[in-house]
Amino acid sequence: MRLLTAAVTTLALTLGAQIAAAAPIEIKFSHVVAENTPKGKMALKFKELIEERAGDEVTVSVFPNSQLFGDNKVLEAMLLGDVQMAAPSLSKFQKYTKQLQVFDLPFLFQDMAAVDRFQKSETGQELLNSLNKRGLVGLGYLHNGMKQMSAGEPLRVPADAAGKKFRIMTSDVLQAQFEEVDAVPLKKPFSEVFTLLQTKAIDGAENPWSNIYSKKFHEVQPYITETNHGLLDYMVVTSAEFWNGLDDDLRVEIKTALDEAIAYGNQISGEQAAADRQAIIDSGRSEVIEITAEERQQWVDAMKSVWKQFEDEIGSELIDAALKSNEG
Repeated sequence: MRLLTAAVTTLALTLGAQIAAAAPIEIKFSHVVAENTPKGKMALKFKELIEERAGDEVTVSVFPNSQLFGDNKVLEAMLLGDVQMAAPSLSKFQKYTKQLQVFDLPFLFQDMAAVDRFQKSETGQELLNSLNKRGLVGLGYLHNGMKQMSAGEPLRVPADAAGKKFRIMTSDVLQAQFEEVDAVPLKKPFSEVFTLLQTKAIDGAENPWSNIYSKKFHEVQPYITETNHGLLDYMVVTSAEFWNGLDDDLRVEIKTALDEAIAYGNQISGEQAAADRQAIIDSGRSEVIEITAEERQQWVDAMKSVWKQFEDEIGSELIDAALKSNEG
């Protein structure tokens, strides 16, 4: 009887182990923006691709609009295993590496084509590995676009920003950027921005067109100045523990699907930026201000000193490599 019981127990354990082994790996993908943004569409495309190709091995659950975590908490949650993928803005990584601050420098990139060239370069690809020592793995760059400034009053020259409160991401570079024009930068979660603007707790913010339109910031900001002064891009990341724990073949399959999803997201990013800009104009809720070359140069002259402030932290060679991307 004891032998029979032992045999049954052994069989049950074996079957249980087989069932557990057959259970698909769940990837929780957390992000803070709406599903109709480039990042939101990229995450859904990744879910579609990987479940189509490896649905018996992997399932993807996408949590938009800070449903799980805000960008300020998601990396800590990732290291604890509570989420497997996220795509925080590049500004969110400064506590893990100072090098990625290069993407926050004002007026560094002339346009998104220059950004793309730099990110695809050897130097840009090496930056994906700058988080490895902190237990994170960079998997790719995702575009959102160039940032514009919105406010309750028209902004044409730096003097117009003096004394105004602007929401910024958690970035020392962005803080310095606004301090150079005598504005008051406030580090606040993205999920709170609409309410802060609506209640006039802050005067303005900086965002790309897709964020402004998808989050309806244009409905509570009567003026948007087209400055293209900075970049808001993301890095898709995972934890080294999760990534290295995957079978080699599955890791390749996931990375391939993710690369395709990122390429899809980046393709629609530029198209959506133009469409959202026009939709904002058509809404009549906010005036889009196109500044002159001379006015824009005033912003450049006021903010460019930030480069020197962070040169030692970022590295002058890295800044130079980014600048060269403007040459085409």
